[in-house]
Amino acid sequence: MSKAINKIIKILITSDFFLNLGWGLVGPVFAIFILQRIAVDDISQATQIAGFASLSYWAVKSVLQVPIGHYLDKTKGEKDDFWFMFMGTFIAGFIPIGYLFSTQAWHIYVLQMIYAVGMSMTFPPWLAIFTRHIDKNREALEWSIESTFLGAGAGIAGGVGGILASMFGFPLIFILVSGLTFFSTFLLLFIKNDISMKADKNPMIPPVTPMIEP
Repeated sequence: MSKAINKIIKILITSDFFLNLGWGLVGPVFAIFILQRIAVDDISQATQIAGFASLSYWAVKSVLQVPIGHYLDKTKGEKDDFWFMFMGTFIAGFIPIGYLFSTQAWHIYVLQMIYAVGMSMTFPPWLAIFTRHIDKNREALEWSIESTFLGAGAGIAGGVGGILASMFGFPLIFILVSGLTFFSTFLLLFIKNDISMKADKNPMIPPVTPMIEP
């Protein structure tokens, strides 16, 4: 990445890349995992479980994200943003290990809901910190780099995930996902001392003069 891009943005993008690289491995094989390990080759049941697993994740994430974002905006400093982001990603790292021990549909649903809690804690502060620290006059470039790295991670994982699952089985996939998620979490520690821990949450955003109607 260019030296003109500041450290915080670089770390956030790199962390997000490894997070998506990890979870992208799950995409091609998750439904097959449910079919073989949970539904015991009952395609109809596997389809229902996969659907409710998706519902469990998105319902919880949709409910929690806005209140969490509102709370973070009201709390002074970026310390809360950082630790929510860190702990949310850390929580997500345990979910793939949980899949390995799942034998019932409700195990998957509970894990999906916990995963949703983790991601609800991760995304609002990640987006907020990225927005506050983005380099002036490089907004389009840096958001484009983030989108490119995100897509690259998911794309690489999608191509590799199915191959690894067919050759080595599901345990390796889930261990890799967990490892990459924890590595993504570890990378965030490199910006812990660089973000604003003081009352000003918008150090890089100039004040906006409100428009006065004629």
